[in-house]
Amino acid sequence: MLAINIDTARRFILGKQGLWPGRRWLGIQGTEQAMRAIEYLQLDPLQIIARSQDLTLHSRVLDYTPGMWEDVTYQQRKFFDWGGWLAVRPMDELPYWRVVMHRERDSNYGDSRIRKMAHEHADAIVEMRDILRQRGPVSNRDFEMATRTRTQSYRGRKDSALALYYLWRTGEVMTHHRENFERVYALTEAVAPAHLIREGDEAEADRFLVKKEISFSGLSRLNRVADSFHGRGEPDRAAKKMLEAMLSDGDIIEVQVEGWKAVHYALSSDVEALDDLIAGRVPAAWTPLETNTTEEAVFLSPLDHVSARGRAKNLFGFDYVWEVYKPEPQRKYGYYTMPILWGDRLVARFDSKLDRATNTFVILGLWLEDEVLGKDEAFAEALACGFARFVTFLGASELDAKAIREPLLRGRACSPKQTNSR
Repeated sequence: MLAINIDTARRFILGKQGLWPGRRWLGIQGTEQAMRAIEYLQLDPLQIIARSQDLTLHSRVLDYTPGMWEDVTYQQRKFFDWGGWLAVRPMDELPYWRVVMHRERDSNYGDSRIRKMAHEHADAIVEMRDILRQRGPVSNRDFEMATRTRTQSYRGRKDSALALYYLWRTGEVMTHHRENFERVYALTEAVAPAHLIREGDEAEADRFLVKKEISFSGLSRLNRVADSFHGRGEPDRAAKKMLEAMLSDGDIIEVQVEGWKAVHYALSSDVEALDDLIAGRVPAAWTPLETNTTEEAVFLSPLDHVSARGRAKNLFGFDYVWEVYKPEPQRKYGYYTMPILWGDRLVARFDSKLDRATNTFVILGLWLEDEVLGKDEAFAEALACGFARFVTFLGASELDAKAIREPLLRGRACSPKQTNSR
């Protein structure tokens, strides 16, 4: 068993997710590389300043612009989206995911509501399947409410919506593209390469699910959480069958983190990176292309895997809750608060909006974990560099930082620095 301290664990998890020590991917090619490295790109329809998936990639990829993920997914067909926990995953993984899709369709596995849809909306499913064969790509909006049976499902108000969703979840159709984030469906053979439209071996699929889950987290307990239950193929169930064999075969290793009670698992292929970090070295493959996270602060998406769902507390001692669904009087910070990564720590958070009438990026509030940072020149410079790059990413014309209470941070942010580019 490998023993590491919390600093090594933190840097390893950040580095596995491409967030430390700085951005190491560039442009559209880097977008594809980042999407493969982080394992899953979670999708969310909310667009307050930008959508979560674009924020996730901006924090990892130099010169990323909103929508690049859609290009490599729906134009280049290198990825596909799927799951109740909605995420993009590499197209070449499709045979494994088709095992999961068909398990959800045929057995007591995954979301039981999917099988309920099949029973309650069988006629609509047959109808939608025939329409897709005859007409090609369709969206839910192609079917007027007045012509459909009204439903009260969490997935739609029309039987056509549920039928299309069922066909998508069980692998008969895929997302052809998106229009204003809404799925446009097509038969799987119209989207995926023919050689990938098959089911992998069951045991191989289970091993794949376990390894992918571990890689996604860097260090994983392989315990059941809601997102893995509804969108990541139940890796905990697979682990119960495969774990001892995978340890024996050398696919994975056990890791004990100082201060953490539970043993975690890491991929054996990551041992070299862990050894580098233990020795105080940055793995060569992680070398930033430009600034590092000490020179330029990075802003995390509210759904970023390193900080969402309580992980920020365990890893950084940073108590972070996404308050978007809380009533305003119950919010402690703000509607769409984003954590700020400086070096290898989460040191602050800010809430903001994009005033589209004036094309101004407006800081609504900034909260420091340690008030000393308000007078720290290095942090002020790093924060200003981060905001300057963020304004460019959003396509905003100016930054309104009047809500920042600390004079040094406010003054530096209002004098945007132009980050270097290659």
